[in-house]
Amino acid sequence: MGRNIEVVVLGGGYGGVKAANRLARQAGVSVTLVNPRPHFVERIRLHQLVTGSDDAVESFGEVLGGDVRLVVDAATRIVAGERRVSLAGGDTLSYDYLVYAVGSGASVPGVPGAAEFAHAVADLEGARRLRSTLADVPATGPVTVVGAGLTGVETAAELAEAGRFVTLVCGGVLGPSLHARSRRRVARRLAALGVAVLEGTGTRVTEVTRDGVRLDDGRDVPGAVTVWTAGFRVPDLAVRSGLTTDAAGRLVTDATLTSVDDDRIVAAGDAGTIPDRPVRMSCQAAVQLGTGAAGTVLRRIAGKTAAPVRLMFAGQCLSLGRAEGVTQFSYLNDRVNPLHLGGRPAAGVKEIACRLPLRQLVSGARKAGPRVPHEDSSGLRDASSA
Repeated sequence: MGRNIEVVVLGGGYGGVKAANRLARQAGVSVTLVNPRPHFVERIRLHQLVTGSDDAVESFGEVLGGDVRLVVDAATRIVAGERRVSLAGGDTLSYDYLVYAVGSGASVPGVPGAAEFAHAVADLEGARRLRSTLADVPATGPVTVVGAGLTGVETAAELAEAGRFVTLVCGGVLGPSLHARSRRRVARRLAALGVAVLEGTGTRVTEVTRDGVRLDDGRDVPGAVTVWTAGFRVPDLAVRSGLTTDAAGRLVTDATLTSVDDDRIVAAGDAGTIPDRPVRMSCQAAVQLGTGAAGTVLRRIAGKTAAPVRLMFAGQCLSLGRAEGVTQFSYLNDRVNPLHLGGRPAAGVKEIACRLPLRQLVSGARKAGPRVPHEDSSGLRDASSA
């Protein structure tokens, strides 16, 4: 019998874990997942971590199959010609196939003062720092949230429901990905929570200071804490590795999620892009892309032609505090339609939408081998599964 096919998955988010579990179910395939943290992060709950209603982490022992080897480290370079990955800790991993699922994180705004004075909520470390900062700020201290996408809206609502005085600076339209009807519903809920919403022309932030932000119409918005939620960025690993990327640094792939440079590299999640089929960065897309990436690898291992990946969307779910929410329905291609649900029922839908991906990962883990403590690259037991 020949040797096992070695698959390395870079990134332990929704897409990476989904792909790793699916691949590990195949006989003759050995899977190693590389992740910089020893635990799985529920990114869609990070705004809850800020106010303490959830810790937004789960043990890899719960979501990752026992037949998947976990390496707690970060990839620094992919040497595609030699099929190996260099790690920050000094080790290297060889592979037959690589799943590129490094995800996305907080953007680096090119606004004076943002790097020094603004907090992020797009990654675990940023959300924890924000929670710690807020604990040291009196409850009466105003909070400014910059960015009116789903992350900004959810963060503003969560903070306001917790008793904070919040200003949401949109820099344009409130909830730009939503239908106008859903947008009005969101606006009413934010108003009821006491959130001051600044939208339209003149609301782009031009400077962040220790005491607030300045807008391009000259207004100063005071804030004891500024939270920056405007945009996401992907790691520059593909760029540093000499692979073809788009202007945002995402790995360019074909419709099968395969790198245009190398058919042994397949992308899953936010860090990859099909140029003529842009996909909104989301958990909803990531879990489907993880399945698709695994399918592409498995078909190639079997000597078959990989098939284009098809994605289907149901809509967008927002939590507006713990008590209410908005569910924006969409067509299967992710284009929103006028249908939406609001209030407490929508909050219930949002909670289901948060729990479902985690349940899918747990189910996939059970199919991918018995649950055992995972090990990092030093052979140390993963403390999160203890």
